[in-house]
Amino acid sequence: MTEQLIQLAHVALAAVLGGVVGLEREAKDKPAGFRTNMIISSACALLIILGEIAVVNYLGHDTIPKDLVETDPIRIIQAIVIGVGFIGAGSILKSPEDEKIMYLTTAATILLSASVGIAIALRTYVLGIGIVILVLIINRILNRVSNKLNDDKS
Repeated sequence: MTEQLIQLAHVALAAVLGGVVGLEREAKDKPAGFRTNMIISSACALLIILGEIAVVNYLGHDTIPKDLVETDPIRIIQAIVIGVGFIGAGSILKSPEDEKIMYLTTAATILLSASVGIAIALRTYVLGIGIVILVLIINRILNRVSNKLNDDKS
């Protein structure tokens, strides 16, 4: 029971960190904001935790021949990246008027929120928190630099 509460705390921390990322997107009135990033980050943490539990449970059964099924935790991360890629692709729009692609940063931010969930589930807290700080710097500060450079070109 204690281990499950700790796992729940990991999922909750991933949700909070994903929420921080989502707030930044929400403040800019972008798709996939606060709740979406929270759900993605916590879902990824949960999937990693459940994968770990499944592997441990599988390896703990003496009646199952170990050479029949391979356990590869990296496959869980691959599946998460593919699933999150579909969500991110759904947030990208092409403007018919000016042939402009919009919300690529939001799609990339969704992938980053997924990585935060994975990082927290793998108990790399400094990395997870650092990723959130990094995306805030990229989306807030470097966005201003990018806008300034684009204004200078005009």
